[in-house]
Amino acid sequence: MHLVRRLVQWLVLVWLAVAAGGAASADALRIGLTPVFLDEQAAFVERWRAYLQQKLRRPVSFVQRANYREIVDLLREDKIDFAWVCGYPYVRYRPQMKLLAVPVYRGRPLYQSYIIVPASDTHSAGLSDLRGKVFAFSDPDSNSGYLYPQFALMDAKDSPTSFFRRTFFTWAHRKVVESVAIGLAQAGAVDGYVWETLNRTHPALTQRTRIIQKSPEFGFPPFVARASIPERDFAQMQKVLLEMQREPAGTMLLSSLDLDGFVAGDPRLFGGIEKMSGRVNGH
Repeated sequence: MHLVRRLVQWLVLVWLAVAAGGAASADALRIGLTPVFLDEQAAFVERWRAYLQQKLRRPVSFVQRANYREIVDLLREDKIDFAWVCGYPYVRYRPQMKLLAVPVYRGRPLYQSYIIVPASDTHSAGLSDLRGKVFAFSDPDSNSGYLYPQFALMDAKDSPTSFFRRTFFTWAHRKVVESVAIGLAQAGAVDGYVWETLNRTHPALTQRTRIIQKSPEFGFPPFVARASIPERDFAQMQKVLLEMQREPAGTMLLSSLDLDGFVAGDPRLFGGIEKMSGRVNGH
């Protein structure tokens, strides 16, 4: 009987441990990362996760996907809690997202799209000089890597299919730079923040490309929350992001991202993207 009682006690403890583990997992905050995020950052993601867990005092998991659409779909279906997305899907699906925070880059929550060509192309001076070229876009849900060049061509009464000889998607901004650098594409559209960060960390790559056009400034790709997020979770996460720049550990993480910090942001920052989206999509 004593052995049976010990076995029952052990089984109860195992069940309680499994239940506690399940509860902790269910309580974890899930954060989606998209191609806004630079690659080769696995170690950084782990450090950031540990930092957020310490500040929030709860488990945190990062959910990484290869394109914007997958992350946006997960957010809209309430399968993740927060995400770093592009301004384009933010303005398209604003009712299903809450603006959490906007990164501050070089002193402002703004960035640009760059049109780039191989460094060997010394003649092209702008998008209008690229007719008949092979052009690389980053992602169909990217503002800097797709929406802006589409809009710019519309102003010239053109479209990607009529203007370029061929186009393709690389599904990452860095891969746009790589495609142009090796001559796989004769030009491409890339997030200016990504190009500038690569220029700091991988200058041998960016030196093989040349910027021929910069877009107007747009709201920097924001952090958003699912619309149904509990107010307490929203407020806690926002507080942690906004305070990162005020302490050494947070400052070190931001430096790895080449960012100054985060601000609460304002939907009006994305007004330019919203106008382009309306025109390109006919509404």
